[in-house]
Amino acid sequence: MAASTSVSVAGFKGSLGKSSFNGGEDYAMLAAKSAPNVVRTGKPVRAQPMMKNVNEGKGVFAPLVVVTRQIVGKKRFNQLRGKAIALHSQVINEFCKAIGADGKQRQGLIRLAKKNGEKLGFLA
Repeated sequence: MAASTSVSVAGFKGSLGKSSFNGGEDYAMLAAKSAPNVVRTGKPVRAQPMMKNVNEGKGVFAPLVVVTRQIVGKKRFNQLRGKAIALHSQVINEFCKAIGADGKQRQGLIRLAKKNGEKLGFLA
């Protein structure tokens, strides 16, 4: 036994921009009605992330590092610290070449040096 289905197209008005739903309202009008009314005033203000060291003030060399930062200024201090870290990484790289360590071992040594620097207070 087959069921019969009938479809009514009485609301069709022959225009592609019109819809038989909602009394023949235009699609753009419907989209405008459903869009939330949000007013943007510009770029959202984002708080700057604070990159603080969890070991700040800890370690044998932390007081020396903090005093040095206060004397030379933060910008110059970060430049010096960057140069020191780069130099130390070069020493580790040369050491790894000398003993024949692969890249994974080299990365492990660099991570270990960073952890030791944090513990000693060099990164305070």
